[in-house]
Amino acid sequence: MIRLASTADADPIAILEAECQGEDAWSAALVRDGVGGDLPTIQYLVSESDGRTDGYAVASYAGDIAELQRIGVATDARRLGIASALLEAIVLHAPSTGADRMLLEVRADNRGALGFYAARGFVEIDRRSRYYRDGTDAVVMRLPLIAGCGGRT
Repeated sequence: MIRLASTADADPIAILEAECQGEDAWSAALVRDGVGGDLPTIQYLVSESDGRTDGYAVASYAGDIAELQRIGVATDARRLGIASALLEAIVLHAPSTGADRMLLEVRADNRGALGFYAARGFVEIDRRSRYYRDGTDAVVMRLPLIAGCGGRT
């Protein structure tokens, strides 16, 4: 089940954040601020199965741009469609915020993520040199959300 995160989800999300993002993980305090509504452009979703938080997604919405900040899925829950369901929920919600396109950054060496996003209509539009702490480049990708924005009909 995909739903909006509540403050009770902050700790499970922070644990998944550390598991999924490694050295690039956000702090538990930043996760709590985001889930708690202290970051007004940020929205967290969680995926729950059998009472357990097994995935989360974070997006920011500002004007005509939605930005997917994170998707994380517990190691033992991967390849079950959770990331796809989280992404779909974010993409479906974004136009209601005024966004006409969604952006994201993904590590250039993460072939799985690049393929995942490309299969869902995201296209590479730029690269950010040495974006990550270890010096890896980021690939910037875009998905048009409405007709006429970047080729969507």
